[in-house]
Amino acid sequence: MLSRHVIAVALLLALLAAAGCDRNKETYVTINGHRWDVELATTPERRFLGMSGRDDVPAGTGMLFIFRDSQPREFVMRGCLVPLDIAFIDEGLRIVAVHTMAVEPDLAGRKKYRSGKPAMYALEVAAGALGQAGINVGDMVTFSPAITRR
Repeated sequence: MLSRHVIAVALLLALLAAAGCDRNKETYVTINGHRWDVELATTPERRFLGMSGRDDVPAGTGMLFIFRDSQPREFVMRGCLVPLDIAFIDEGLRIVAVHTMAVEPDLAGRKKYRSGKPAMYALEVAAGALGQAGINVGDMVTFSPAITRR
């Protein structure tokens, strides 16, 4: 009979291995042949924090916000230290709105950036990246296989 300690260690190792597997999955978004490796914001806490507090968003990276439902969305730049581009994406993976979001002097996040139409996802990348890539409303988005659509 195995001791409780051995069983607990085995369970812990299994959980760590599973967590490590998730980190190795490639999560990226492609739009018109341009790819961004993305962190996923799938929980209310992670979506609230977003990209706040970061002083850099490396080229070719970003954050994909995933919501459980499709509805009009609004984002703010609360605590954000660098300007960002945002693309709101509907459940059919079509872009419904694109904005460049400016840093607010007091970082309070008063200005609201709205999707205007129902959106299930939002992609944040470095300011200017979407424009440089020629991304527009109506463009289709592709997710990597590791990104689970809700």
